[in-house]
Amino acid sequence: MVVKWLREHVTASALMVVFRLYLGYEWLMGGWEKITHGFDATGFLKGALAKATGEHPAVQSWWAAFIENVALPNVGLFNFLVPWGEFLIGIALILGLFTTFAALMGAVMNFAFMFSGTTSTNPQMVLLTVFILVAGANAGRYGLDRWVLPYLRERMGSTHRPNHPHRPAAAHK
Repeated sequence: MVVKWLREHVTASALMVVFRLYLGYEWLMGGWEKITHGFDATGFLKGALAKATGEHPAVQSWWAAFIENVALPNVGLFNFLVPWGEFLIGIALILGLFTTFAALMGAVMNFAFMFSGTTSTNPQMVLLTVFILVAGANAGRYGLDRWVLPYLRERMGSTHRPNHPHRPAAAHK
């Protein structure tokens, strides 16, 4: 019942705009701060590794292995991906453009921060993001997705999509 409401109801779309704007602003400002003031993830990553030891580690060993073997050796790539990822997620959520993809990427980043032993606003952002993900296309109804997604579906040859909030389902034969 709640899922159906989130995916189809106009009021749910309006609520998703509020969630999108809040999350979009948070991502946009976080990314912009890192872009304009410089960003180096080295200290954060080393701090996460330090939290992977002791009697009650905040960082699990599998994530520490990822940090040690993938993230730190490629910190230059992460120094680019994190700020620009945050910034672009923010823009996409504010504009309602590729909303569910942007929300999913935001959730992935939030979880990466939490896996690294940081809480901050990440849990509340994940919770709001879950509503956007469940709402699907309805989360972008009052955004650019309203026009962009149907256009892309038409260009890709898919004109029938069940449960699409902006177009009635075609009759099944």
